[in-house]
Amino acid sequence: MTTTPPPLPPSPFGRALCAMITPFTGSGGLDLDGAQRLAERLVAAGCDGLVLSGTTGESPTTTDAEKAELVAAVREAVGGRASIVTGVGTFDTRHTLDLTRAAEKAGADGVLVVSPYYSRLPQDALEAHFREVADASGLPVMLYDIPGRTGTRIEPDTLLRLAEHPRIVAVKDCSYDFLGTQKVLSRTELAYYAGCDEHNLALYAVGAAGYVSTVANVVPAQLRAVLDTFDAGETTEAARLQQRATELVELMMASGLPGTVTTKALLSDLNLPSGPVRAPLRPADRTTAANLRAAYERLVTPPRPHAAVR
Repeated sequence: MTTTPPPLPPSPFGRALCAMITPFTGSGGLDLDGAQRLAERLVAAGCDGLVLSGTTGESPTTTDAEKAELVAAVREAVGGRASIVTGVGTFDTRHTLDLTRAAEKAGADGVLVVSPYYSRLPQDALEAHFREVADASGLPVMLYDIPGRTGTRIEPDTLLRLAEHPRIVAVKDCSYDFLGTQKVLSRTELAYYAGCDEHNLALYAVGAAGYVSTVANVVPAQLRAVLDTFDAGETTEAARLQQRATELVELMMASGLPGTVTTKALLSDLNLPSGPVRAPLRPADRTTAANLRAAYERLVTPPRPHAAVR
């Protein structure tokens, strides 16, 4: 069924954002040339934003200097063709402020700020942390709500208050609270981005700006097509395209391995920039890599037309 699409929601960083892996050399060092080549590929295939040094980008095991170098290198590669958002969130407010200022100096367009993890902050302390980060530079801020990793939810009422800050403009949503998300969407101008690939279309359909996708590292065009098809009013076809990606999404994101591990395994198998993961992460085994490649091939191979009935 084709319907008239609603007006597009505001998207301060684009719509189709990739949570990009950080390529490393065989010896484990930062591979800036590989990062530039991967960024070029992603942008050419439809990503209008790149999120660096997030969970997928192995931010816990990259140094502050590496994070800044990565921003500068990717900016050089993509120029103004895509926004660059970089992760600066830590469990230390002072450290987060330092990373925010460094990101601005390196050429980022915005910062991704996760809730301080492990500390289990009450909501008033969490709100104060985010406000202090937003005041630290001129960069717009994307909050990252992922309580499954941090141990702390950014509650909807806290988001309603934070939305009043002029530089807090977006949320990467991994809350798995669809009602809470819709509550904030309906009462603020915050741009929401699905942070879980299985929610890309569902969240977009209720007014999100787009997605920040790990799976886009390997199939950027296929995920972008879901949004483009929905925007064209072809909602049934958009649902079909989202469903076609489900097998790969599940294998990459819900197989018991971190998305970084599965993504690098598949990129390596495709001879694309990736390199090893850094400890304590461990590489995927051969069976996992083979299953990922098979699912990838099924997704990127156009389905055969049904035979005519005689």
